[in-house]
Amino acid sequence: MTSEQDTARDGENREGTDVVLETQNADTDTEDDLIEEGEIAGDYLEQLLDVLDFDGDIDLDVEGDRAVVSIDGGKDLSKLVGRKGEVLDALQELTRLAVQQTTGVRSRLMLDVAGWRAGRRSELSALGKAAAERVLASGEREELAPMTPFERKIVHDAVAKVDGVSSESEGAEPNRRVVVLKD
Repeated sequence: MTSEQDTARDGENREGTDVVLETQNADTDTEDDLIEEGEIAGDYLEQLLDVLDFDGDIDLDVEGDRAVVSIDGGKDLSKLVGRKGEVLDALQELTRLAVQQTTGVRSRLMLDVAGWRAGRRSELSALGKAAAERVLASGEREELAPMTPFERKIVHDAVAKVDGVSSESEGAEPNRRVVVLKD
């Protein structure tokens, strides 16, 4: 595929680990399922932090239609993020698989460590908005650097908020990138 628009606008506490659960506006059945996903993920991550001898606070939340699990507050958590979030992405996938093994249902949970993913989301939103404004002013298409599906979705969402421009993804993984176009 050379050009295709992304369709998806893409328990017990051990010492040093606190588990906090918050929910925001979700259907009760779905909310209960997402809370269960978060609790399973939290238990899995607590065990992992124990094995690695890392300290951190695990926060569980529900945002929209997915559980969000965050690990904050410990030193050396950057090791769980890795270069460009590669370790974080792998850890998120392992956590999703742990949830699936318990529930039998594929999880869409989002994992953040030391606020890295939240910070990256802000950077990418600003990048998408700035690229959209440049394209609007110049009229010329702009290709951005290759990104992961998570990153491309954030950029597409930011571009969509600017009238007069649109975005699409081009290329094949791992070199798939966002292209911003004037309407």
